[in-house]
Formats: sequence, C-alpha cells, structure tokens
Amino acid sequence: MGVVVPADGVTRQLLTPGTMRRSLSYLKPYRLHVCLLVFWTVVDSVITVTVPLLLKVIIDNGIMHHDFHVIAAVAGIAAGLAALDLIAQVGQTFASARIGQGVSYDMRTSVFRHIRRQPMAFFTRAQTGSLVSRLNTDVVGAQQAMTTVLTTVVSSSLTLVLVLAEMFYLSWLISVISLVVFPMVILPARALGRRIQRYAREQMQQNAEMGALMNERFNTGGAMLSKLYGRRAEEDEVFARRAGQVRDIGVRLNVFNRALFIIMTFIASLVTAMVYGVGGSLVASHVFELGTLVAMAALLGRLYAPINQMAQMQGNVVQSMVSFDRLFEVLKLKPLIEEKASAVALSAKDGAPGVEFDSVTFRYPVASEVSLASLESTALPETERDDVTEDVIKDVSFEIPPGTITALVGPSGAGKTTLTHLVARLYDPRSGTVRIGGHDLRDVSLDSLYEIVGVVTQDAYLYHDTIRMNLAYARPGTTEEEMREACQAAQIWDVIQSLPSGLDTVVGDRGYRLSGGEKQRIAVARLLLKRPSVVVLDEATAHLDSESEAAIQRAFKTALAGRTSLVIAHRLSTVLEADQILVIDGGRVRERGKHEELLAVGGLYAELYRTQFLRQRAEGNGNGAHGADRDGADRAVASQSGSLA
Repeated sequence: MGVVVPADGVTRQLLTPGTMRRSLSYLKPYRLHVCLLVFWTVVDSVITVTVPLLLKVIIDNGIMHHDFHVIAAVAGIAAGLAALDLIAQVGQTFASARIGQGVSYDMRTSVFRHIRRQPMAFFTRAQTGSLVSRLNTDVVGAQQAMTTVLTTVVSSSLTLVLVLAEMFYLSWLISVISLVVFPMVILPARALGRRIQRYAREQMQQNAEMGALMNERFNTGGAMLSKLYGRRAEEDEVFARRAGQVRDIGVRLNVFNRALFIIMTFIASLVTAMVYGVGGSLVASHVFELGTLVAMAALLGRLYAPINQMAQMQGNVVQSMVSFDRLFEVLKLKPLIEEKASAVALSAKDGAPGVEFDSVTFRYPVASEVSLASLESTALPETERDDVTEDVIKDVSFEIPPGTITALVGPSGAGKTTLTHLVARLYDPRSGTVRIGGHDLRDVSLDSLYEIVGVVTQDAYLYHDTIRMNLAYARPGTTEEEMREACQAAQIWDVIQSLPSGLDTVVGDRGYRLSGGEKQRIAVARLLLKRPSVVVLDEATAHLDSESEAAIQRAFKTALAGRTSLVIAHRLSTVLEADQILVIDGGRVRERGKHEELLAVGGLYAELYRTQFLRQRAEGNGNGAHGADRDGADRAVASQSGSLA
C-alpha cells in the first residue's frame, strides 16, 4: 500500500482569474463593519505617526531648552493618545472579527448547501475528508483574508503613506535614501509569491488527503476492516508518510514565507545605519536638530514595519486566495439535479399516485461531470475521468398502477437499484421520462417529491445520535406515541424497551451498536413515520432473519396498504405478494407478469426461481416462517415441474 501523491495538475493549478474580485464581493453585507474597520485603522495609523513628532517636540522644545511645561504637556498628550489607541485597537479587533467570522459563516453555509445539492455520483467519488477540509481548513484560510490580511493591508498601506509624508516633511534627503531600496524588495517578492502559491495549494491538498485517510480509518467500518486484516504496521507507515509530506511542505512554505521578512529586516538594518550616519552628520553640521534625527529614526522603524508586514502579507494573501479559489472551485460545480422555477408540487390528496417509466435510458455521469480531481485522493488519470460509461438502463418502459406493488428481480448488476434511484430523482434519465401521478419528475418541486417518496435501502444508515432523533428525522415533531406505534409495526419496540435508555439510546457511528436486523427495522419504522404515498424498498428485508422478515412483511401489508410500492425482491415472500413482477437484466425489462405467469414462460425468472427462491424455500422448511411462501411455491412448482427439472 503506497502513498498517493497528488497529480501535478492539482498542486500546480494557478489561481482562477477573478478570484480576488469574487472574494471581495463577500464583504458587501458587512459594509458598515468595513467602514468601522477603516475608521479605527485611520485613527491607529495617525497615532502611530504622531508619536515621533512628539519625540521631536519633547527633545527640541522641552529637554534641550529645559522647559518642564512642554515636557509635561507632551507627556500628557502621549498618555491621551495611548488611551485613544487602546480604544482604536479594540474597535479594529471587533470590526475585523465581525467581518472575518461573518464571511466564514457565509462561505461555510453556501458551500455546505451547494455540496448537498450535488448528485449521488459526486459523493461516491469525493472523499469525505477532502470535503470536510474545504469546509474547515479552506474556510479558515478565507476567514484569515478578511481579518488579519484585510486589517494589515489597510493599516500598513495607510501608515506607510502617512510615514512617508511626515519623513519628507522633516528631511527629503533621508527620505530618498530610505526609499532607494524598494526595488530590492519588489523583485524577490514577485518570485517568492509564485512558489508560495504552489506550496500553499499543495499543503492544503496534502492536509485534505491526510484528513480523508483518518476519516476512513477512524469510522467504525474502517476501523473494523483494519483490525480484521491486521495491517497495523503498514497502516501506521502509510499515515507516517502522509504526515511526513505535510511536514515537509509545511517547512518549505514557512521558509519562503519568512524569506521576505528576513530580506526586509536585513535591508532595514542597512538603511538604519545609513540614516544614522547621514543624519548624525547633518546634526553635527547644524543642518537640523537632534529631535529631528530621533523622530526620523522612529519614523524609519514605522516605515519598514508596514513594508515588512506587507511583504509577509503577500504570502498570506496568496494562501488566502488559494483557499478562496478552492472554495469557489466547489461552488462552480453545477448540480445535475436542478429544480425549475416553474416546478409544481406533487400532491397525494387523491390517494397514492402511479409511477411510470417511459422509454427511459440512463448512464451514470463520468467524474469530470460531477467531481473534482482535488477531491479524489486517488487523483484519477484523465482516461478514467473522461471516458463515457455505457448505459445501465436501456429504453425501459413500464407502469406501476396506483396502490399496487411492483417487484424487481434479476441478477446482480442488472440495473434494479438504478431504477429505484430514478424514482427518487437521485438522478435524471439521459432520455425518456419518469412520471409520478402523471407529472414528469423534472417538472415537480424537490421538496414535494421527497415528501411523496419514501425509501428504505439495503444498508440502512443511522446517524450517530439517539434512536429518537433518528426516528424523528423522518417527520420532525413526531410524538413518542407515534414513534411507539411505528416501532411496534416494525417489530423493533421490544428491543428498544430492553435498552437501558430506550429511545434515548445512542446508536453509535452508522448505527453499529445495533445489529443489522435492528438497524433495518428502525429504518422501516422511520419510513412508517414519514407516511409516504410512494414506497421504494431496496432489499429492505435483506438483513432480517426469517421470523423477523415475516413480521415485517405483515407490518408492510397493514401500514403500506393502498400505497404505490416498488420493491427490489430477493425474497420469495415479496415476489408472491407483488401485483407485478419485472425481470431486469442488462438494463432492460426482459420479462413481466405475475409469479405463476413467469414460471409458465420458463425463462430468466424461472431460472432465478430455481437458483434463489427454491433455496429459500428449503431453508424455510420446518420453522414455519414462510408457510405462505411455501404454499404458493409448491403450487407453482407442481404446475411447472417440467420447466424446473
């Protein structure tokens, strides 16, 4: 197992043109706080350049002339300015924090909402850790741009202008000497800026991939797999390599960030020595007074402090812009499922609606349509990202009459689950139409569709929270009595009552504190609480033993009566109770009809019956769990003994 190194296309990616302009647009809601920040920054900068003038006055007019009144007055003014500067810095801090945290909130919520609008194919490709990194590390980087960077740029720029004006007022000669070194700063700053941008992007990518690795290894399933296969030493080595890459890129980034500061400090020291030499000669020659030299020396420190800050800010700005660019990269992903402005609301007031597939063809989108290379830790080769996949659903047409049950059967990979995804509009067909209640799903509002359609998948997912919260997720405001009734119908209430905390029991990561059958029954109870008009069951009883499954089937028969149901069936009990059976193979409907009719044909369904359902019948003998199944199956076999021989 090796460490995956990000592709050069990811780490060498340049900033998208317009990133700066777009990032500044996030300041619009905080115009007042920006004005406050600028105001207090102006106050702070004016105080900064006023203090050297006070030094000149106190030396030339006070100390040199032994005028204690001037000394006392200047000292009082300095104390007052210090108090005002304290207020200014508090004001700066508040305004800066409000802007930074506000932009952070806006970015985080907009990216979160946008990610949730992406199709399922996006989530099957993107690593969770990489997504979390965008919402954490990159948002913090963007926040820095609106706090530290914004404050420093405004403050440093204003201070620099005021200091230069004051220096030229006191001595144009020393001011010119101080400024002659500016080209020595600009050239290395431009060269280092490009390196900093690349290393900043690479550091973010490496951190995201390390986070993805931790996310996979620390969740319950990943931890169990790691323990069962006993590859601890190798896993530790992989993580150490990733952490080492983060360390190494961090060292390089810090070195380049500090390089400008070191260069500026050296240049400032040289210029200070020159100013002392030239200025001292001018004082000795009585060209200007000692106070002026002291003031110029103080101003010189205030000149190079903002230059140093701005030199360092280039690296910080570049890193912040990379953070914004990575966030905007996600926001530029166009969701495949869009709600039309003219979308109508589905309604179940007139009973359960029917479902119709009309010449539906579908293929799963390729990576370049739904994902980003920087979100996929494996950095897929371009061939895999661009190759068009083949159709998995091919010109499928069928109807599910209102209030009836349609069972989907077929070999693994035939396209059964894909059909259920289209009913829930997790994807849109490439051609053809899926309708519910006569409405094209592309013309209905998503909220009304999700309210109408209820789904229980084969691998039921539970949040790391209480059973109560997981049940209430289906319908907020559900009472405990309603939860109890749903759990009784799903045959899970007795289990919940036996738990020490009952409904308030925390189920753990992905519900791993419960058995597979218990998780599945809670998912069924959650479906019953939702009360959908159209039900999709993707092997919803796959994890249940025969006795529990029989109880669930009885619960479905009562609770889902009159609802339109599409069921992926691997159990004979489900098939026998279906009003219609569709045999799916190779993305097409190969056969359709009722159980006895399809057995009579002697085709694919009869073959599946022999290989799957008869085995279940044999396993069920003696326990009475599927008596009804056996009776129906025996009658069918008796009439079709020749075809099953």
